[in-house]
Amino acid sequence: MALQTIWDGRFSGEHYVFGEKPNAFLVRHAPLLASGARVLAPGDGEGRNGVWLTRMGMKVLSVDSSAVGLSKAKHLAERHSVTIETEVADLTTWAWPESTFDAVVAIFLHLPPQTCPGIHAAMLRALKPDGLIILQAFRPEQLGYSSGGPKDVSWLYTSAMLAADFADADILVNEEELVTLDEGPLHRGPAATVGLVARRR
Repeated sequence: MALQTIWDGRFSGEHYVFGEKPNAFLVRHAPLLASGARVLAPGDGEGRNGVWLTRMGMKVLSVDSSAVGLSKAKHLAERHSVTIETEVADLTTWAWPESTFDAVVAIFLHLPPQTCPGIHAAMLRALKPDGLIILQAFRPEQLGYSSGGPKDVSWLYTSAMLAADFADADILVNEEELVTLDEGPLHRGPAATVGLVARRR
């Protein structure tokens, strides 16, 4: 089954499956972003992170393969009296912009493993010089927890993988953590994560 179909199904209910609050790793590192920054949020789903960034004064483009999710993102933005730009696209074939954004925020964006190095390189190219990547994902140890994420270990990230994929950037943070998620019904409980903050040279 295509990823788009899977996510359209997961997002089809009225509730927000990952909640409406922003991701904690993003909130922790958002002070690095200036008000008015142009931010790309790939895999933003129902928009909790993109809408929050917009509320913080950012100009956000949320891109996701699920039109259902992005429709809910727009509704969430309306409830908070902000406007968010959205685009429905398959990130593995999308024509990624270059030298356009001040930041790329990728939170729990898990895609086919063979596409990850190319997509991570595209994220860096999408940044202006000195632009930031803020990324959090599940690592292989997450298979021992029931708080979400892919069940195929090849879809999970390690700090070594991120160090290799972002070797051309200045890595400010690359940390593996055990956190407690409270992000809606699909992300709740102890979780094994890896978080990256990197700056384009």
